[in-house]
Amino acid sequence: MGARIFFFLIGFGLTVVGCVYIITYLNLLTLGYNFSEYVNFISRRVECLYALVGIVMLYGSIFMPGGKKYELHI
Repeated sequence: MGARIFFFLIGFGLTVVGCVYIITYLNLLTLGYNFSEYVNFISRRVECLYALVGIVMLYGSIFMPGGKKYELHI
């Protein structure tokens, strides 16, 4: 249970950081970039890929089956 909470919080943090960079790079559209150039740019930036890694970690921590074999039975 502790590992799930840890991975959830790390995934949430990575998602927030990645989305902040993606929103920040939206300023490139005002400089004359079109949308396809913008998507090409953010797909090559590591800090923008943190959003994708974070979403995968969130999904994994929420929906991965835990199983009952690790529970304490009294």
